[in-house]
This record gives sequence, structure tokens and C-alpha cells, in this order.
Amino acid sequence: MTPVSVIVGLGNPGEKYAATRHNVGFWLINRIAVAANEKFKAEKKLGGDICQASVAEAKVRLFKPSTFMNESGQAVRRMLDFYKVDAGQILVMHDELDLPPGTVRLKRGGGHGGHNGLRDIISHCGSDFLRLRIGIGHPGHKSQVTGYVLKPPGAGERQLIEDSLPDAHRAVEVLLQDGPERAMHFLHSD
Repeated sequence: MTPVSVIVGLGNPGEKYAATRHNVGFWLINRIAVAANEKFKAEKKLGGDICQASVAEAKVRLFKPSTFMNESGQAVRRMLDFYKVDAGQILVMHDELDLPPGTVRLKRGGGHGGHNGLRDIISHCGSDFLRLRIGIGHPGHKSQVTGYVLKPPGAGERQLIEDSLPDAHRAVEVLLQDGPERAMHFLHSD
């Protein structure tokens, strides 16, 4: 098992997008940084904000691309190359249309499922990385997806997502301590 050395949270930069469904990866990575008592530092050469943190006694880098979602892979690739990290050592945390709000799942590999951030990461880094999928629900038809992910969730959905973040955070800790199988068991045995 290759240990995770970088955790990537996906989202769009700027206040305009901060509360949107597409930014739940940022919500979670910010929570992890605060719990580790760390602050992100902008690194233009990497195309994102980064910090080193101790999470569950593991030293990891936390990374938020400062590119827009559909260019996330470019920033992730630069960061991996700079720190000489293999793509198999990253965990990418992102919003997931195919899961209802309040649901969090972990998997390794797979396709992008229409997620433009994942699509770009896969095109630049391959697909063999861990994904922590944070459910945001689906608007019902694919023609509505863009508007849906770029808007804040309603109060009820927001509460479900917020309520899932402590379990998502704990799953990251279990992953770092005991590996992906234990983290999957923790998340998927509800």
C-alpha cells in the first residue's frame, strides 16, 4: 500500500463560489487544516494554496488548486512534479452528483463521471488515485448540472452536507492511520 502524502481538495477560487456545491472539497480540506492548526499559503509556481500538516500523526501536504475546477489537473500535476510525488499517493476530495447529500464514499481509480475537475486530473495524472466523494445530490437532468453545482445548496441540503463532514474528516484520519480498506469500512458500514 502506497501511503497518502498529499490531500487535494477541489473547488473554484474566489468568494463568488465559496458556498457552492462544487466547493465541498474546499470545505473539507479547510476543516482539516483548521483542525491541524495550519494555514494555507499561496504558491503561484504550483497553481494553488498549500500547507504541511500533521493529520492522525501522518505528515501530509494539503493542496487547493487556485485554478478553476476544469483546470485542476494542471495545478495538481505541477504540485506532484515539484514535490516528486506519485499520483498514487494523492487523495482527491470532491463533490459527487451520484451520491445524495450527507453521503461520503471512498474509492480508488475509476472514471471522471462527468466531473470536470476529475477529468482534468485524470488527463494530467492518470486515474490511479484515491477519491473521497462527498454527496451533493443530482438536479435530475444532465442539462441542469452546471447551474446546480455552481449554486449553494438549500438550507436542508447544506445541513446534510455539513453533517457529513465530521465523518469525512474521520475517514481521512482512518485512511492515514490504517489504510484505504479500513477507511472504506468506516464510511460504508452504515
